[in-house]
Parts: sequence; C-alpha cells; structure tokens
Amino acid sequence: MRAFHRLAVFAAFAFFLSAQAFAEQVTVSFIQTNDIDKFEGSGERGGFARLNAVVKAERAKGSHVVYGHAGDMISPSLLSGLDKGEHTIMLTNLAPPDAFTPGNHEYDFGPEVFLKRMAEAKFPLLAANLRDPDGKLLPNFSDTLMIERGPLKIGIVGLTSDESAHASSPGNLKIADALETGLAKAKELREAGADFVVALTHSGRGEDRAMVESRLIDLIMTGHDQDLLINYDGRVAAMESYEQADYVSIADITFDISEKDGKRVVKWHPSFRVIDTKDVTPDPETKAKSDELAAMLAKELDVAIGTTTTPLDSRRATVRSAEAAMGNLVADSLRKAVDADVAITNGGGLRGNKEYPAGHAITRKDVLTELPFGNRTMKLQVTGATILSALENGFSEIEDNGGRFPQVSGMKVVYDAAKPKGQRVVSVEVAGKPLDVNAKYTLATNDFMANGGDGYSVFREAKPLLTVRDAKLMANDVMVYVSAHKTISPAVEGRIVKK
Repeated sequence: MRAFHRLAVFAAFAFFLSAQAFAEQVTVSFIQTNDIDKFEGSGERGGFARLNAVVKAERAKGSHVVYGHAGDMISPSLLSGLDKGEHTIMLTNLAPPDAFTPGNHEYDFGPEVFLKRMAEAKFPLLAANLRDPDGKLLPNFSDTLMIERGPLKIGIVGLTSDESAHASSPGNLKIADALETGLAKAKELREAGADFVVALTHSGRGEDRAMVESRLIDLIMTGHDQDLLINYDGRVAAMESYEQADYVSIADITFDISEKDGKRVVKWHPSFRVIDTKDVTPDPETKAKSDELAAMLAKELDVAIGTTTTPLDSRRATVRSAEAAMGNLVADSLRKAVDADVAITNGGGLRGNKEYPAGHAITRKDVLTELPFGNRTMKLQVTGATILSALENGFSEIEDNGGRFPQVSGMKVVYDAAKPKGQRVVSVEVAGKPLDVNAKYTLATNDFMANGGDGYSVFREAKPLLTVRDAKLMANDVMVYVSAHKTISPAVEGRIVKK
C-alpha cells in the first residue's frame, strides 16, 4: 500500500509538472494615443512631452509593452499651419510607437505632404485600406504587423479613416472601406498564427461597434471621436484616449498560454489604467524641443493685427450648430478678398475652440489657431440652385454637430431642423432679395469645400473663377481684413435663423 501511495503521489506530481510545462502567463501593456496635434498641450495637461514621458516610463519598467498611435497628429495645429506637421513627426520619433495608422487629418495638406511626413517617421506605418492611385502599397507602409512579446504573437491591422475622401484632402490616394478591410485582415492574422488580434484604427464609433460585434478582433485601439473610452464586454476590449494626450489609456492584459489536446490555447483578461497627464512630469528631451518650438512660434506669431469690440466664440459646439460671430468674421473676410456676392465656409474649419472677450487684441496666432489647415480662398460662379443645395448639405448633420454647418456672408437663411434632410431650408435672401434659383451668383468658399469636401459635392460642378494656384491663403485673407479695419465688431445678426 505504501508503494502504491508513493507511486500515486509521484504520478500526480508528474502530471502537475507536465501541466506547468505547457502553461505560461505573460502580461502585456497596450498604450494607446490618438488625436494629438498641439505640441504644447493645454497647459496643465497633454502635449508631446507628457505623452512621451508616459511611454518612456512604461518601457523603462522592463515589462512587455505595445504602443499604438491611432492617428491625427500632423494637423490641424497652429504650428502645423506653418510647417505642415513636420514638428509632430520629430517629436513622435523621440518615443516612437510600435505602430501608427494615419487619421483623416494626416491628409489635410494633400497627398504629397502626407507622403513626405510619413517618410520622416521612424516607426511602423500601417494602413490596410490605403493604396496609391495604381492600387499598390504606399512607400514605408504595411497592411499588418506581427510582433512577439515573450511567447505571445500579436497581430496588428492598421486602418485609416475611410471618411478622409470628404473630410480631408487625400487627393488620388485610394481608401477602401475600413470595416470590411479590417475584418478580412483580422482573419488573415489569425490564420498566420496570431494569438491576439489588434485593430489600430481611426474610425467612427459605428465602425468600432461593428468590429466589436464581429468577434474577429480582440482589442480595438481607436481614434477620431476624441472620447475617453474604456470598454470590455467579456470578449472584446476597446479604448480611446480623448485628445491631445490629456489622458493616456493603457490596457494591461494578462495572457494564460497552455496546450490542450495538442492545440495552443490562449486565454486573456484585461485591466485598465487611465493616466491623467496633469500628474506627469514632462520628458526632458521632448520638453526642450517643445520649448524651442514655442519660442520660435511666439516670435513669429505674437503680433497684434487688430482689436475686436465684441466677443468672439469659436467653440466647437457653437460654430457647428449656429451662426457665430467668428464665423461671420471669416466669411466676411473671404467674401471681401475675392469680391463675391456671397460666402459659405464650413464651421468645422474653425478650430480654435475658444472664446475671445470684447477688447481682445487679435494676433496672427489667433487667426492661425482658427484656420490651421492652410486652405485657400476660392471664387466660384454658381446658380441659386447650387447655393440652395449647398445650404441643404450644410444643415444635413445638425443633429451630430457636423463640421459642414455653414457660416455665411451676404445672405440670410432660415431653416427648419425638424424637416427631413434635404428639405430644411425655408428661405434664402441675397442682398435683401429672395434667392433666384436660376440666377448666377459669385461665391467665396475654401478650396476644401470647392473640391467637394464635407459633402459639398455640388461645388465641384461650379465654374471656378479663381484657380487654386492663384488663390490666397484663407488665414492671410482674414489677417488682411482685420488689419485693414484695425477695429472690428463681428456679431450674431440673424444671418442664420432656426425656425
């Protein structure tokens, strides 16, 4: 009996050792950021120096780390209006991500600048749904990436925003459906041996939900909506880090790797951290570079060009939902610059997201903060029907505070938000007279909208009276307008009336 007992104990111990031999546990920290274009942050939070400090600190722990950047950095910041985002690549290179996928703002300065910036990156570029005009991979880009962290194989698919064609200026670059492409690539990664599949994507919440529901992707690291998102439904995890690196989301995922019936089994469970960068000491190397940039920028832009006697409001919720004094100033400047009958510019093109008090001395920096995209002022010949169609488009996303909301000059518009899309414009007056749908008018707008951006496809059919080559920068036109008047008094005056 004693011999049998000893044998049984030995067999049980051997089985335990055997099980242990096939079981391994590893933890990987997934760091995620998105939508960071302002190098200096907001003051007490955010900015590249704090973001890089978080990344370097996590890597210094000696544990397994995967750092993903979900895009939108080379625009639309103030400094990007001058150097077309070159500084953002330089700062990101100081703490390079393991993978980066471009957001819609990466294309704001056109495909040539986009490709130039991406060539400067010292980190992997992923965009499975992005191709050149001939359908080929772009230089320096890959569809997916397979990386190892300990015994774990992690597959990452990058997906750029498929809204970029109308939300930015990718030119002749081809962007396929992000969801369809992402799910197909996720299957390929799994078949190639990935234990864990990550979608690094710049996409809207609807696409994110569809990826979750597909059950083909384990972790979604997303950008674009600029939310602070942490979600886990027991099968799929998702996260987003707000904007400007004010917060940094980290998923610490513990993996249990074993073998059952000769097959590899990987189980995992996440825990999440949100780093408030208000409590982060900036990375010295990055801060030194940022300080140099700030000094250079201040010297170039802190020059007053005029004074406003009225308050100005460029907050996102304002310029995307109603007539705004800031919108009137910009629209008036465009109309004056090209001597047009009317002007329409998109509220989403105003990016300052701030309030200016009455008596504020307007600087070049203020103007470029509001208009960082480097857009040019276009003059088109249009019919009244074109104007009507454009306004209907402008009011078509008011429920979502869409960037296409119009800010106008030279006209008065009444609309009814309760009506169906395409039937919301109640009346339009130009120079005090009802709009004649058959008459011809001259219209000032920006080159983004003139090319059909933000859904203004009707402008592509209009006759250009000024070529892009000859057009001036919108920001310069606003500066000239303010400088010429010295004292301005823009106000909400009933140009856009909600019925």
